[in-house]
Amino acid sequence: MKNLFSLAGRVAVVTGGSRGIGKMIAQGFLEHGAARVYITARKAEACDAAAKELSQYGECISIPLDLSTVAGCKELASTIGAREKKLDILVNNAGAAWGADFHEFPEHGWDKVMDLNVKSPFFLTQAMHPLLKAAASAEQPAKVINIASIDGIRLNPLETYSYHASKAALIYLTRRMAAKLVADKIVVTAIAPGPFASEMNRTARDNADTVAARTPLRRIGRDEDMAGAAIYLASRAGDYVVGDTIAVDGGIAYASLNPGPA
Repeated sequence: MKNLFSLAGRVAVVTGGSRGIGKMIAQGFLEHGAARVYITARKAEACDAAAKELSQYGECISIPLDLSTVAGCKELASTIGAREKKLDILVNNAGAAWGADFHEFPEHGWDKVMDLNVKSPFFLTQAMHPLLKAAASAEQPAKVINIASIDGIRLNPLETYSYHASKAALIYLTRRMAAKLVADKIVVTAIAPGPFASEMNRTARDNADTVAARTPLRRIGRDEDMAGAAIYLASRAGDYVVGDTIAVDGGIAYASLNPGPA
């Protein structure tokens, strides 16, 4: 029981790890003993800066890439494969959002979000499968953690049509991949974040008190809330959780009588 949440010796990849939720998770992994954490982001300068900052907690390596295409997913898998013989943890966090009026919602706002939020987690996991399988055993399964959203569980009043659809799809994709990959001792789960201060969620970042007032727990998420959930799923503590999506949202999705935008 003493080392239930330890990640000692494990190698992880966190996509979209240069900021926000991805960065929270990467730091948590490093602080709980991960041997190496690779982070990706589309912007090289931001990715490199984040890796440098996170390196105070352990070995963090920047791999700037655009994962919105299958080619980008394969390139990341190839790059990791050239450095590592196995991969213990993959966190599919990179994502995008788009909001527009129903009558004006553009095709490119649909495609950009669906490609990065749904297609990329599938094809990156597919490309990483050999490395994940090499790390997996009955005693220590490999882990894939998809970062969904409570907007995939319940409606947000904002007109983010492709975002809602993509996160609902990712939750069900998590279940489908879990059913397939569990035979390889690869455990697939998801986290559905609520209001955390980030570039993606500027409402929580810029209006924390307002958002907190309509959250059952009466505060927005903290870095350790997100890191804690990810560490749980990535570690021995979460080995028996398969296919589930955990809402980390202060009660908005399941314990709110009057849910508002998170």
